[in-house]
Amino acid sequence: MATVVKLHVFPESFNQHRTRLLRSSFFGPSNNSSSPRVLGFGHNYEGLSVKQCRAFRSEDGGDLKEKKIRTLKKNEVNPKRESGFWNSLKYILLGSKSDDVYRHAVVKVEEVLSVIAIQIGRYIVTMMSTGVILAIGFQMSGGDSQMDALIWYSWLGGIIIGTMIGSNMVLEEHCRAGPRNVVITGSTRGLGKALAREFLLSGDRVVVTSRSPESVEATIKELEENLKEGINNAVGPSLTKLSHAKVVGIASDVCEPHDVKRLANFAVNELGHIDIWINNAGTNKGFRPLLQFSDEDIKQIVSTNLVGSILCTREAMHIMRNQAKAGHIFNMDGNGSGGSSTPLTAVYGSTKCGLRQLQGSLLKECKRTIVGIHTASPGMVLTDLLLSGSTVQNRQMFNIICELPETVARTLVPRMRVVKGTGKAICYLTPPRILLALVTAWLRRGRWFDDKGRALYAAEADRLRNWAENRARFSFTDAMEMYTENTWLSVFSLSVVCAFIILSSTGNTNLPGTW
Repeated sequence: MATVVKLHVFPESFNQHRTRLLRSSFFGPSNNSSSPRVLGFGHNYEGLSVKQCRAFRSEDGGDLKEKKIRTLKKNEVNPKRESGFWNSLKYILLGSKSDDVYRHAVVKVEEVLSVIAIQIGRYIVTMMSTGVILAIGFQMSGGDSQMDALIWYSWLGGIIIGTMIGSNMVLEEHCRAGPRNVVITGSTRGLGKALAREFLLSGDRVVVTSRSPESVEATIKELEENLKEGINNAVGPSLTKLSHAKVVGIASDVCEPHDVKRLANFAVNELGHIDIWINNAGTNKGFRPLLQFSDEDIKQIVSTNLVGSILCTREAMHIMRNQAKAGHIFNMDGNGSGGSSTPLTAVYGSTKCGLRQLQGSLLKECKRTIVGIHTASPGMVLTDLLLSGSTVQNRQMFNIICELPETVARTLVPRMRVVKGTGKAICYLTPPRILLALVTAWLRRGRWFDDKGRALYAAEADRLRNWAENRARFSFTDAMEMYTENTWLSVFSLSVVCAFIILSSTGNTNLPGTW
Protein backbone atom coordinates (compact mmCIF):
# COMPACT_ATOMS: atom_id res chain seq x y z
CA MET A 1 0.00 0.00 0.00
CA ALA A 2 1.40 3.33 -0.95
CA THR A 3 0.16 6.87 -0.92
CA VAL A 4 1.45 9.56 -3.21
CA VAL A 5 1.22 13.28 -2.74
CA LYS A 6 1.90 15.29 -5.87
CA LEU A 7 1.76 19.05 -5.43
CA HIS A 8 3.24 21.50 -7.89
CA VAL A 9 4.47 24.86 -6.64
CA PHE A 10 4.57 27.78 -9.03
CA PRO A 11 5.95 31.23 -8.31
CA GLU A 12 2.48 32.72 -8.73
CA SER A 13 0.23 32.89 -5.71
CA PHE A 14 -2.49 30.25 -5.44
CA ASN A 15 -5.93 31.71 -5.07
CA GLN A 16 -8.04 30.61 -2.14
CA HIS A 17 -10.40 28.55 -4.22
CA ARG A 18 -7.61 26.44 -5.66
CA THR A 19 -6.10 25.93 -2.20
CA ARG A 20 -9.44 24.76 -0.77
CA LEU A 21 -9.89 22.43 -3.72
CA LEU A 22 -6.46 20.95 -3.20
CA ARG A 23 -7.04 20.38 0.49
CA SER A 24 -10.43 18.79 -0.05
CA SER A 25 -8.96 16.49 -2.71
CA PHE A 26 -6.35 14.89 -0.51
CA PHE A 27 -7.46 11.31 0.10
CA GLY A 28 -6.22 8.58 2.31
CA PRO A 29 -5.24 5.11 1.17
CA SER A 30 -7.21 3.55 -1.59
CA ASN A 31 -9.12 0.33 -1.09
CA ASN A 32 -7.26 -1.09 -4.03
CA SER A 33 -3.71 -1.51 -2.75
CA SER A 34 -2.43 -2.50 -6.19
CA SER A 35 -2.96 0.96 -7.60
CA PRO A 36 -1.51 3.78 -5.52
CA ARG A 37 -3.57 6.91 -5.45
CA VAL A 38 -2.01 9.99 -6.97
CA LEU A 39 -3.20 13.53 -6.46
CA GLY A 40 -2.32 15.98 -9.18
CA PHE A 41 -3.63 18.65 -11.49
CA GLY A 42 -5.06 17.63 -14.85
CA HIS A 43 -5.91 14.05 -13.84
CA ASN A 44 -9.06 12.08 -12.97
CA TYR A 45 -9.29 10.06 -9.79
CA GLU A 46 -12.52 8.26 -8.90
CA GLY A 47 -14.76 10.87 -10.44
CA LEU A 48 -12.66 13.86 -9.40
CA SER A 49 -11.36 15.99 -12.24
CA VAL A 50 -9.17 19.04 -11.77
CA LYS A 51 -8.29 20.79 -14.99
CA GLN A 52 -4.89 22.38 -15.28
CA CYS A 53 -4.91 26.14 -15.74
CA ARG A 54 -2.59 27.74 -18.25
CA ALA A 55 -1.93 30.72 -16.04
CA PHE A 56 -2.90 32.15 -12.69
CA ARG A 57 -4.65 35.45 -13.28
CA SER A 58 -5.08 38.28 -10.81
CA GLU A 59 -6.93 41.54 -10.74
CA ASP A 60 -5.51 44.51 -12.60
CA GLY A 61 -3.35 46.71 -10.48
CA GLY A 62 -2.11 43.71 -8.48
CA ASP A 63 1.14 43.30 -6.67
CA LEU A 64 4.24 44.41 -8.55
CA LYS A 65 5.96 41.07 -7.94
CA GLU A 66 3.02 39.20 -9.45
CA LYS A 67 3.25 41.38 -12.55
CA LYS A 68 6.95 40.55 -12.80
CA ILE A 69 6.20 36.86 -12.55
CA ARG A 70 3.53 37.11 -15.24
CA THR A 71 6.05 38.83 -17.49
CA LEU A 72 8.55 36.08 -16.83
CA LYS A 73 5.99 33.42 -17.64
CA LYS A 74 5.16 35.16 -20.90
CA ASN A 75 8.81 34.95 -21.82
CA GLU A 76 8.91 31.23 -21.17
CA VAL A 77 8.35 28.80 -24.01
CA ASN A 78 7.50 25.14 -24.16
CA PRO A 79 10.57 23.28 -22.88
CA LYS A 80 10.25 20.87 -25.80
CA ARG A 81 11.08 23.64 -28.22
CA GLU A 82 14.67 24.48 -29.04
CA SER A 83 15.72 27.43 -26.94
CA GLY A 84 19.51 27.61 -27.23
CA PHE A 85 21.42 30.79 -27.99
CA TRP A 86 21.90 30.09 -31.72
CA ASN A 87 18.26 29.10 -32.17
CA SER A 88 17.20 32.29 -30.37
CA LEU A 89 19.50 34.33 -32.61
CA LYS A 90 17.97 32.63 -35.65
CA TYR A 91 14.47 33.53 -34.50
CA ILE A 92 15.54 37.18 -34.18
CA LEU A 93 17.33 37.41 -37.54
CA LEU A 94 14.82 35.42 -39.59
CA GLY A 95 11.75 36.41 -37.64
CA SER A 96 9.22 34.22 -35.90
CA LYS A 97 5.51 33.82 -36.42
CA SER A 98 4.92 33.64 -32.69
CA ASP A 99 5.31 36.79 -30.63
CA ASP A 100 6.02 34.72 -27.52
CA VAL A 101 8.84 32.82 -29.20
CA TYR A 102 10.34 36.04 -30.58
CA ARG A 103 10.13 37.73 -27.18
CA HIS A 104 11.77 34.74 -25.50
CA ALA A 105 14.52 34.73 -28.15
CA VAL A 106 15.28 38.40 -27.51
CA VAL A 107 15.48 37.82 -23.75
CA LYS A 108 17.77 34.82 -24.26
CA VAL A 109 20.14 36.66 -26.61
CA GLU A 110 20.25 39.73 -24.35
CA GLU A 111 21.07 37.53 -21.38
CA VAL A 112 23.94 35.76 -23.15
CA LEU A 113 25.36 38.97 -24.63
CA SER A 114 25.16 40.64 -21.22
CA VAL A 115 27.19 37.83 -19.64
CA ILE A 116 29.76 38.01 -22.45
CA ALA A 117 30.03 41.78 -22.08
CA ILE A 118 30.60 41.45 -18.33
CA GLN A 119 33.38 38.92 -18.79
CA ILE A 120 35.05 41.01 -21.50
CA GLY A 121 34.80 44.06 -19.26
CA ARG A 122 36.48 42.18 -16.42
CA TYR A 123 39.30 41.12 -18.70
CA ILE A 124 39.80 44.67 -20.02
CA VAL A 125 39.96 46.01 -16.47
CA THR A 126 42.54 43.36 -15.63
CA MET A 127 44.66 44.26 -18.65
CA MET A 128 44.49 47.96 -17.84
CA SER A 129 45.42 47.35 -14.20
CA THR A 130 48.41 45.18 -15.08
CA GLY A 131 49.37 47.73 -17.73
CA VAL A 132 49.66 50.41 -15.05
CA ILE A 133 51.94 48.17 -12.99
CA LEU A 134 53.89 47.35 -16.13
CA ALA A 135 54.52 51.05 -16.77
CA ILE A 136 55.61 51.54 -13.16
CA GLY A 137 58.00 48.61 -13.55
CA PHE A 138 59.59 50.16 -16.62
CA GLN A 139 60.10 53.39 -14.67
CA MET A 140 61.78 51.46 -11.86
CA SER A 141 64.04 49.56 -14.25
CA GLY A 142 65.76 52.75 -15.39
CA GLY A 143 66.04 51.54 -18.98
CA ASP A 144 67.92 48.30 -18.15
CA SER A 145 67.17 45.92 -21.02
CA GLN A 146 67.48 42.78 -18.87
CA MET A 147 65.19 44.27 -16.27
CA ASP A 148 62.67 45.27 -18.97
CA ALA A 149 62.68 41.75 -20.38
CA LEU A 150 62.13 40.30 -16.92
CA ILE A 151 59.22 42.67 -16.35
CA TRP A 152 57.64 41.63 -19.67
CA TYR A 153 57.97 37.93 -18.79
CA SER A 154 56.60 38.40 -15.29
CA TRP A 155 53.69 40.42 -16.68
CA LEU A 156 52.93 37.69 -19.22
CA GLY A 157 53.09 35.00 -16.53
CA GLY A 158 50.74 36.94 -14.32
CA ILE A 159 48.28 37.40 -17.19
CA ILE A 160 48.33 33.70 -18.09
CA ILE A 161 47.79 32.52 -14.52
CA GLY A 162 45.19 35.21 -13.86
CA THR A 163 43.35 34.27 -17.06
CA MET A 164 43.26 30.62 -15.97
CA ILE A 165 41.81 31.61 -12.61
CA GLY A 166 39.31 33.91 -14.30
CA SER A 167 38.25 31.15 -16.71
CA ASN A 168 37.64 28.82 -13.80
CA MET A 169 35.49 31.51 -12.15
CA VAL A 170 33.45 31.93 -15.32
CA LEU A 171 32.98 28.17 -15.55
CA GLU A 172 31.88 28.02 -11.91
CA GLU A 173 29.42 30.86 -12.42
CA HIS A 174 28.02 28.96 -15.40
CA CYS A 175 27.72 25.83 -13.26
CA ARG A 176 25.84 27.76 -10.57
CA ALA A 177 23.33 28.99 -13.15
CA GLY A 178 20.35 26.94 -14.23
CA PRO A 179 17.98 24.86 -12.12
CA ARG A 180 19.03 21.52 -10.66
CA ASN A 181 16.71 18.56 -10.28
CA VAL A 182 17.13 17.33 -6.71
CA VAL A 183 15.78 14.36 -4.72
CA ILE A 184 16.19 14.45 -0.92
CA THR A 185 15.10 11.56 1.29
CA GLY A 186 14.01 12.28 4.84
CA SER A 187 13.25 15.86 3.85
CA THR A 188 10.15 16.74 5.89
CA ARG A 189 12.02 17.90 8.99
CA GLY A 190 15.43 18.84 10.35
CA LEU A 191 18.38 19.11 8.02
CA GLY A 192 16.58 17.45 5.11
CA LYS A 193 13.88 20.13 5.06
CA ALA A 194 16.50 22.87 5.43
CA LEU A 195 18.38 21.45 2.43
CA ALA A 196 15.18 21.27 0.39
CA ARG A 197 14.37 24.91 1.23
CA GLU A 198 17.86 26.08 0.29
CA PHE A 199 17.79 24.23 -3.04
CA LEU A 200 14.32 25.59 -3.79
CA LEU A 201 15.40 29.18 -3.14
CA SER A 202 18.40 28.59 -5.38
CA GLY A 203 15.91 28.13 -8.22
CA ASP A 204 16.00 24.33 -8.25
CA ARG A 205 13.31 21.68 -8.66
CA VAL A 206 13.03 19.53 -5.56
CA VAL A 207 11.38 16.21 -4.66
CA VAL A 208 10.71 15.83 -0.93
CA THR A 209 9.81 12.52 0.65
CA SER A 210 9.24 10.74 3.95
CA ARG A 211 7.10 7.89 5.27
CA SER A 212 4.12 10.08 6.19
CA PRO A 213 1.87 11.53 3.44
CA GLU A 214 0.66 14.17 5.89
CA SER A 215 4.23 15.30 6.58
CA VAL A 216 4.97 15.49 2.86
CA GLU A 217 1.88 17.60 2.22
CA ALA A 218 2.64 19.94 5.14
CA THR A 219 6.27 20.33 4.06
CA ILE A 220 5.31 21.20 0.50
CA LYS A 221 2.91 23.88 1.73
CA GLU A 222 5.59 25.30 4.01
CA LEU A 223 8.18 25.36 1.23
CA GLU A 224 5.59 27.00 -1.02
CA GLU A 225 5.30 29.83 1.49
CA ASN A 226 9.09 30.13 1.68
CA LEU A 227 9.23 30.34 -2.12
CA LYS A 228 6.59 33.06 -2.21
CA GLU A 229 8.52 35.01 0.39
CA GLY A 230 11.70 34.59 -1.60
CA ILE A 231 9.98 35.87 -4.75
CA ASN A 232 8.64 38.90 -2.90
CA ASN A 233 12.19 39.81 -1.87
CA ALA A 234 13.83 39.01 -5.24
CA VAL A 235 14.71 41.38 -8.07
CA GLY A 236 16.33 41.01 -11.47
CA PRO A 237 18.19 37.72 -12.11
CA SER A 238 17.15 36.34 -8.72
CA LEU A 239 13.51 36.71 -9.69
CA THR A 240 14.13 34.97 -13.01
CA LYS A 241 15.92 32.15 -11.19
CA LEU A 242 13.07 31.59 -8.77
CA SER A 243 10.54 31.46 -11.61
CA HIS A 244 11.90 27.98 -12.46
CA ALA A 245 11.68 26.64 -8.89
CA LYS A 246 9.26 23.83 -8.17
CA VAL A 247 8.62 21.37 -5.36
CA VAL A 248 6.78 18.06 -5.51
CA GLY A 249 6.54 15.25 -3.01
CA ILE A 250 5.72 11.61 -2.51
CA ALA A 251 5.36 9.42 0.58
CA SER A 252 8.00 6.71 0.51
CA ASP A 253 9.70 4.33 2.96
CA VAL A 254 13.36 4.01 1.96
CA CYS A 255 13.53 0.63 3.72
CA GLU A 256 11.12 -0.87 1.18
CA PRO A 257 12.57 -1.64 -2.30
CA HIS A 258 9.26 -1.13 -4.13
CA ASP A 259 8.79 2.26 -2.42
CA VAL A 260 12.27 3.36 -3.47
CA LYS A 261 11.59 2.33 -7.08
CA ARG A 262 8.32 4.22 -7.01
CA LEU A 263 10.14 7.29 -5.67
CA ALA A 264 12.70 7.06 -8.48
CA ASN A 265 9.99 6.70 -11.15
CA PHE A 266 8.06 9.60 -9.65
CA ALA A 267 11.14 11.83 -9.73
CA VAL A 268 11.89 10.99 -13.36
CA ASN A 269 8.29 11.52 -14.42
CA GLU A 270 8.17 14.89 -12.67
CA LEU A 271 11.65 16.25 -13.41
CA GLY A 272 12.81 14.38 -16.52
CA HIS A 273 16.27 13.67 -15.13
CA ILE A 274 18.04 13.86 -11.76
CA ASP A 275 21.08 16.00 -11.13
CA ILE A 276 21.48 15.44 -7.39
CA TRP A 277 20.19 12.65 -5.13
CA ILE A 278 20.78 13.08 -1.38
CA ASN A 279 20.34 10.11 0.96
CA ASN A 280 19.49 12.06 4.09
CA ALA A 281 16.97 9.72 5.77
CA GLY A 282 18.35 8.42 9.05
CA THR A 283 17.50 7.55 12.64
CA ASN A 284 19.38 7.03 15.90
CA LYS A 285 17.02 6.01 18.77
CA GLY A 286 18.97 7.80 21.46
CA PHE A 287 22.23 7.51 23.42
CA ARG A 288 22.40 4.28 25.44
CA PRO A 289 24.36 0.99 25.63
CA LEU A 290 23.67 -1.69 23.04
CA LEU A 291 22.04 -3.96 25.65
CA GLN A 292 19.26 -1.40 26.06
CA PHE A 293 18.35 -1.36 22.35
CA SER A 294 15.35 -3.49 21.40
CA ASP A 295 15.22 -5.73 18.35
CA GLU A 296 12.93 -3.25 16.64
CA ASP A 297 15.29 -0.35 17.40
CA ILE A 298 18.27 -2.15 15.86
CA LYS A 299 16.26 -3.24 12.83
CA GLN A 300 14.94 0.26 12.17
CA ILE A 301 18.34 1.96 12.54
CA VAL A 302 20.13 -0.47 10.22
CA SER A 303 17.26 -0.55 7.72
CA THR A 304 16.94 3.23 7.47
CA ASN A 305 20.56 4.33 7.68
CA LEU A 306 22.33 1.57 5.76
CA VAL A 307 19.86 -0.54 3.78
CA GLY A 308 17.80 2.49 2.79
CA SER A 309 20.88 4.36 1.53
CA ILE A 310 22.01 1.33 -0.46
CA LEU A 311 18.58 0.88 -2.08
CA CYS A 312 18.30 4.58 -2.92
CA THR A 313 21.84 4.69 -4.29
CA ARG A 314 21.12 1.72 -6.55
CA GLU A 315 17.97 3.29 -7.99
CA ALA A 316 19.68 6.66 -8.45
CA MET A 317 22.55 4.94 -10.30
CA HIS A 318 20.05 3.19 -12.59
CA ILE A 319 18.56 6.55 -13.55
CA MET A 320 21.80 8.50 -13.90
CA ARG A 321 23.54 5.88 -16.04
CA ASN A 322 20.75 6.14 -18.62
CA GLN A 323 20.47 9.93 -18.80
CA ALA A 324 22.51 12.31 -20.92
CA LYS A 325 23.59 14.60 -18.07
CA ALA A 326 25.89 13.61 -15.24
CA GLY A 327 24.29 12.93 -11.88
CA HIS A 328 25.64 13.09 -8.35
CA ILE A 329 24.70 10.98 -5.32
CA PHE A 330 25.41 12.16 -1.77
CA ASN A 331 25.42 9.90 1.27
CA MET A 332 25.41 11.58 4.67
CA ASP A 333 28.41 11.02 6.91
CA GLY A 334 27.94 10.74 10.64
CA ASN A 335 29.61 9.82 13.91
CA GLY A 336 31.56 6.61 13.35
CA SER A 337 31.96 6.90 9.60
CA GLY A 338 35.75 7.01 9.93
CA GLY A 339 35.85 3.75 11.92
CA SER A 340 36.23 5.39 15.32
CA SER A 341 34.39 4.01 18.34
CA THR A 342 30.94 5.37 19.13
CA PRO A 343 29.97 4.31 22.65
CA LEU A 344 26.25 4.65 23.41
CA THR A 345 25.51 4.88 19.67
CA ALA A 346 27.12 1.62 18.53
CA VAL A 347 24.39 0.68 16.05
CA TYR A 348 24.23 4.13 14.49
CA GLY A 349 28.02 4.35 14.22
CA SER A 350 28.27 0.93 12.55
CA THR A 351 25.79 1.97 9.85
CA LYS A 352 27.77 5.14 9.11
CA CYS A 353 30.99 3.13 8.94
CA GLY A 354 29.25 0.80 6.47
CA LEU A 355 28.32 3.79 4.30
CA ARG A 356 31.99 4.80 4.13
CA GLN A 357 32.83 1.30 2.85
CA LEU A 358 29.99 1.59 0.34
CA GLN A 359 31.48 4.89 -0.84
CA GLY A 360 34.89 3.32 -1.49
CA SER A 361 33.41 0.38 -3.39
CA LEU A 362 31.14 2.49 -5.58
CA LEU A 363 33.95 4.88 -6.47
CA LYS A 364 35.65 1.98 -8.27
CA GLU A 365 32.43 0.64 -9.78
CA CYS A 366 31.47 4.06 -11.19
CA LYS A 367 34.98 5.10 -12.19
CA ARG A 368 34.24 5.34 -15.92
CA THR A 369 30.61 6.46 -15.72
CA ILE A 370 28.86 9.80 -15.51
CA VAL A 371 27.66 9.03 -11.97
CA GLY A 372 29.40 10.90 -9.16
CA ILE A 373 29.49 9.32 -5.70
CA HIS A 374 30.11 11.78 -2.87
CA THR A 375 29.72 12.24 0.86
CA ALA A 376 28.27 15.20 2.72
CA SER A 377 29.25 15.75 6.32
CA PRO A 378 26.99 18.23 8.14
CA GLY A 379 28.73 17.85 11.48
CA MET A 380 26.56 18.14 14.57
CA VAL A 381 23.18 19.68 13.74
CA LEU A 382 20.49 20.59 16.26
CA THR A 383 17.82 18.16 15.08
CA ASP A 384 15.57 15.57 16.71
CA LEU A 385 18.01 12.89 15.52
CA LEU A 386 20.83 14.39 17.60
CA LEU A 387 18.78 15.43 20.64
CA SER A 388 16.92 12.14 21.13
CA GLY A 389 18.15 10.62 24.38
CA SER A 390 20.87 13.24 24.93
CA THR A 391 21.94 14.08 28.48
CA VAL A 392 22.65 17.44 30.12
CA GLN A 393 26.38 16.82 29.62
CA ASN A 394 25.78 16.11 25.92
CA ARG A 395 23.90 19.36 25.52
CA GLN A 396 26.67 21.36 27.17
CA MET A 397 28.99 20.02 24.47
CA PHE A 398 26.38 20.84 21.81
CA ASN A 399 26.69 24.50 22.82
CA ILE A 400 30.27 24.52 21.53
CA ILE A 401 30.13 22.54 18.32
CA CYS A 402 26.49 22.33 17.11
CA GLU A 403 24.74 24.51 14.54
CA LEU A 404 21.15 25.03 13.39
CA PRO A 405 19.94 23.17 10.26
CA GLU A 406 19.43 26.41 8.30
CA THR A 407 23.04 27.46 8.93
CA VAL A 408 24.46 24.14 7.79
CA ALA A 409 22.23 23.91 4.70
CA ARG A 410 23.22 27.40 3.59
CA THR A 411 26.86 26.27 3.48
CA LEU A 412 26.38 22.79 1.98
CA VAL A 413 23.90 23.50 -0.82
CA PRO A 414 26.00 25.93 -2.93
CA ARG A 415 28.87 23.43 -2.89
CA MET A 416 26.59 20.51 -3.77
CA ARG A 417 25.17 22.43 -6.73
CA VAL A 418 28.58 22.90 -8.40
CA VAL A 419 30.20 19.60 -7.49
CA LYS A 420 32.24 18.00 -10.29
CA GLY A 421 33.73 14.57 -10.87
CA THR A 422 33.36 11.96 -8.17
CA GLY A 423 34.63 11.12 -4.70
CA LYS A 424 34.20 14.61 -3.24
CA ALA A 425 33.66 15.14 0.49
CA ILE A 426 31.64 18.26 1.29
CA CYS A 427 31.94 19.13 4.97
CA TYR A 428 30.47 21.82 7.14
CA LEU A 429 32.54 21.16 10.25
CA THR A 430 35.95 21.80 8.67
CA PRO A 431 39.19 21.95 10.73
CA PRO A 432 39.18 25.78 10.77
CA ARG A 433 35.60 25.78 12.09
CA ILE A 434 36.51 23.21 14.75
CA LEU A 435 39.53 25.27 15.80
CA LEU A 436 37.42 28.42 15.97
CA ALA A 437 34.81 26.62 18.09
CA LEU A 438 37.43 25.39 20.53
CA VAL A 439 39.16 28.76 20.80
CA THR A 440 35.85 30.53 21.46
CA ALA A 441 34.37 27.76 23.63
CA TRP A 442 34.09 30.09 26.63
CA LEU A 443 31.90 32.43 24.53
CA ARG A 444 29.66 29.60 23.36
CA ARG A 445 28.51 28.45 26.78
CA GLY A 446 24.77 28.77 27.05
CA ARG A 447 24.41 29.36 23.30
CA TRP A 448 21.75 26.68 22.70
CA PHE A 449 21.09 25.17 26.17
CA ASP A 450 21.29 26.41 29.76
CA ASP A 451 23.01 24.63 32.66
CA LYS A 452 19.99 22.36 33.11
CA GLY A 453 19.85 21.35 29.46
CA ARG A 454 16.81 23.43 28.59
CA ALA A 455 16.68 24.78 25.03
CA LEU A 456 17.38 28.48 24.62
CA TYR A 457 17.28 28.72 20.84
CA ALA A 458 14.20 29.99 19.02
CA ALA A 459 11.50 27.72 17.64
CA GLU A 460 11.71 26.77 13.98
CA ALA A 461 8.98 29.23 12.91
CA ASP A 462 10.80 32.14 14.56
CA ARG A 463 14.13 31.01 13.14
CA LEU A 464 12.66 30.90 9.66
CA ARG A 465 11.41 34.46 9.98
CA ASN A 466 14.91 35.64 10.86
CA TRP A 467 16.36 33.36 8.20
CA ALA A 468 14.06 34.88 5.56
CA GLU A 469 15.20 38.37 6.53
CA ASN A 470 18.83 37.33 6.26
CA ARG A 471 18.23 35.68 2.92
CA ALA A 472 16.62 38.87 1.65
CA ARG A 473 20.01 40.49 2.23
CA PHE A 474 21.79 37.55 0.64
CA SER A 475 21.90 39.32 -2.73
CA PHE A 476 24.15 41.98 -1.17
CA THR A 477 26.35 39.26 0.31
CA ASP A 478 26.56 37.54 -3.06
CA ALA A 479 27.53 40.82 -4.70
CA MET A 480 30.34 41.36 -2.19
CA GLU A 481 31.61 37.81 -2.67
CA MET A 482 31.49 38.19 -6.45
CA TYR A 483 33.39 41.47 -6.21
CA THR A 484 36.02 39.81 -4.03
CA GLU A 485 36.41 36.84 -6.37
CA ASN A 486 36.65 38.95 -9.51
CA THR A 487 39.04 41.39 -7.89
CA TRP A 488 41.23 38.43 -6.98
CA LEU A 489 41.93 37.86 -10.65
CA SER A 490 43.59 41.24 -11.15
CA VAL A 491 45.17 41.30 -7.68
CA PHE A 492 46.80 37.93 -8.32
CA SER A 493 48.21 39.07 -11.66
CA LEU A 494 49.49 42.33 -10.23
CA SER A 495 51.06 40.66 -7.22
CA VAL A 496 53.01 38.30 -9.49
CA VAL A 497 54.38 41.27 -11.43
CA CYS A 498 55.29 43.21 -8.28
CA ALA A 499 56.97 40.17 -6.72
CA PHE A 500 59.16 39.66 -9.78
CA ILE A 501 60.06 43.36 -9.88
CA ILE A 502 61.07 43.40 -6.22
CA LEU A 503 63.06 40.19 -6.49
CA SER A 504 64.80 41.41 -9.62
CA SER A 505 65.66 44.75 -8.04
CA THR A 506 67.05 42.97 -4.98
CA GLY A 507 69.09 40.64 -7.17
CA ASN A 508 70.59 43.50 -9.18
CA THR A 509 71.73 45.37 -6.08
CA ASN A 510 73.76 42.34 -5.01
CA LEU A 511 75.60 41.95 -8.32
CA PRO A 512 79.36 42.75 -8.35
CA GLY A 513 80.09 46.29 -9.44
CA THR A 514 76.66 47.68 -8.58
CA TRP A 515 77.84 49.45 -5.45
